[in-house]
Amino acid sequence: MKEDRQWLRQDPAQEQEWLRQLSLTYGGLAVIGVSMVAPFLTAASLDLSARVCVVAFSVAIVLLAALVLVNRQEVFRSRMTKSFLVEAARVVAQLGAVVGVVAGFWHVTWIAGVVMLASGLVAVAAQSVGYWRLERDRLLGQDQQPTPQEGEEPGDTEA
Repeated sequence: MKEDRQWLRQDPAQEQEWLRQLSLTYGGLAVIGVSMVAPFLTAASLDLSARVCVVAFSVAIVLLAALVLVNRQEVFRSRMTKSFLVEAARVVAQLGAVVGVVAGFWHVTWIAGVVMLASGLVAVAAQSVGYWRLERDRLLGQDQQPTPQEGEEPGDTEA
């Protein structure tokens, strides 16, 4: 498993794609956090789920902002940092954002929180399986586009 990660880190195109995805992830989670916390800032009192949402995002938003800046430097240098502190910040920021989103939806109704948590787990599984299958197929040379049939031009499609 460690050899797989080392190989993937040595693929410059893969590393650049990770940097693009991380940029989108950090910015998107920060925007979600700000928009979810905003209504709670003027509330007279907060129930437990609202307090969990605010606290989780108070940690996540600051870390996500720092990670956006680190990511810009990574893009500029065309490589990912190998800092343990940055890796830890990524984990804490993303975990805080997930907890904040689930708690925010739980505040509206508990069933929404459960559904958000379940659909989030399915989404992570789908993304992971899709990613690894694409990379496995590429490694095995199975990602080639089918060759045109006799008499067809490349790019022709049947209706």
